[in-house]
Amino acid sequence: MAVSESTDIASALWYCGPGQVEIRREAIAAPKGNEVRVRTLYSAISRGTEALVFGGRIPRTEFERMRAPFMAGDFPFPVKYGYATVGWVESGAERLRGKRVFALHPHQSVFNIAASAIAELPEALPPQRAVLAANMETALNAVWDAAPGPSDRIAIVGAGVVGSLVAFLCGHFPGADVTLVDINPRRAELAKALGVGFARPADAKGDCDVVVHASGSPEGLCTAIELAGEEATVLEMSWYGDTTVTAMLGGSFHSRRLRLVSSQVGKIAPSHRPRWTHGRRLAAAVALLQDPRLDALLAPAINFEDLAKRMPEILDAGSGILCQPIAYP
Repeated sequence: MAVSESTDIASALWYCGPGQVEIRREAIAAPKGNEVRVRTLYSAISRGTEALVFGGRIPRTEFERMRAPFMAGDFPFPVKYGYATVGWVESGAERLRGKRVFALHPHQSVFNIAASAIAELPEALPPQRAVLAANMETALNAVWDAAPGPSDRIAIVGAGVVGSLVAFLCGHFPGADVTLVDINPRRAELAKALGVGFARPADAKGDCDVVVHASGSPEGLCTAIELAGEEATVLEMSWYGDTTVTAMLGGSFHSRRLRLVSSQVGKIAPSHRPRWTHGRRLAAAVALLQDPRLDALLAPAINFEDLAKRMPEILDAGSGILCQPIAYP
């Protein structure tokens, strides 16, 4: 392939078939007038969603809705997928050159993107922690959807990245009793680091004002329903792909007049939609990452060139990995 001085060779991760990933090289042209070129420092695996992509478990009915902002290809395969990338602006708009930025872009070493689609990082925010921005945006939207408040008893079932970030945000409400609930007792140390309580499902306090479910399992949803108090809200954040889920809607579900509400980051929560744009929400999420306690969510970084062979290990349910940062040369 002939490459002019205005082009660059990028390396990108592609999902090629069920359980199959590979790194492909591609030429990218010079950025257009409204674009900047970003050289990647870190990206991160979104374990829940990317495990579904990796396994070919995106339902056909969701092929369009599940497209990431800058993905390439089409579901089920091959697709270039991902949405947590931090880099620095190499060229383009002069005011942005040299700035560190976050973008909802797949795993790729260098790319062009509209200047309006990036979020500048605060100087004090470490770029490795900034890969949590998309997850924080999801958590922020969920808090808006669930609408907890000061002095509420709040349970978050599922101590993955998003559930932990929801707990972290709720922990800032004055007087709130916030508990992160998980079957893995090792998550107690994570909860302590984030400044919230921890309980195994059998030991969690019930009669909660708000319960957020983020475990990705039907059993977790049943636990969330059990922990909800009279007329409380149970916010469902888990997305199960093509899996059928059974929820316990018998027993006292109706007599307690529980509200089971979905939350999804694709749309801004109705409470904020009239005033907030996606750009404003992402900028707010980035600003919320400046607390060093959030480093407890990050695994040691791995090299991008090793990502294809490490992917099965990273996405394995028993790996214990929360957020896997990927470092680029």
